[in-house]
Amino acid sequence: MKENEGRANEVRLQKVLAEAGIGSRRHCEELIGEGRVTVDGKVVFRFGERVDPQRAVIHVDGRRVETRAEMRYYMINKPRGVVSTMSDERGRKSLADYVEVPERLFHVGRLDTDTEGLILLTNDGELAHRLTHPSYGVEKTYLAEIHGPIPRDLGRRLKAGVKLEDGPAKADKFRIFDQVGRRVLVEITLHEGRKHIVRRLLKEVGFPVQQLARIEFGPIKLGLLKPGNMRALNVKEVGELYKAVDL
Repeated sequence: MKENEGRANEVRLQKVLAEAGIGSRRHCEELIGEGRVTVDGKVVFRFGERVDPQRAVIHVDGRRVETRAEMRYYMINKPRGVVSTMSDERGRKSLADYVEVPERLFHVGRLDTDTEGLILLTNDGELAHRLTHPSYGVEKTYLAEIHGPIPRDLGRRLKAGVKLEDGPAKADKFRIFDQVGRRVLVEITLHEGRKHIVRRLLKEVGFPVQQLARIEFGPIKLGLLKPGNMRALNVKEVGELYKAVDL
């Protein structure tokens, strides 16, 4: 009985891909014919292949395509002064004040109240877990305002590692983004997520952070999204997130 129910839920592969936003059915048929689509790890060439979109794991050009209709993926630019949770028992402004969708969403990682920038929101629990688990080493990039002058070896020191009270920390990448007088914007990338890690790291080397914003989370970039605004991730972005955590 269950096997028959499963078959009843199956849909032609090109239709599933088209409804997931990959392109027109004709285009999806071309992708299948070129051997660029896999289902559950196997390359599919038949146009008539039927799959259950709720169960099948589908990749196009090595990038996973989310076909479960109930899954939601968003990004939000958290403003300063907002706590990065979906509610706050102390009555402070939270992400829920800016999220206008009916689904219950997980926030992926946190930013401290005084830090603005990119936070991912989803109801995909497995993806959210992997994106924040240290073993997957997903990089996050921040833009920090500090006061100069900046010594030439600052980037080297940060990438070599700095001792903090809870263990060593280091930057994966570092560069000066902009400088006007003593006001310096630096871009710093790390793959760990300890509390206040960017602020503590820069303070330890003598450059307390004046303002801080997260501008990238793995392959997702904040771009021109204004503070307090959110948008849905597109098919390519979702696929890149899956790829970043081996899903």
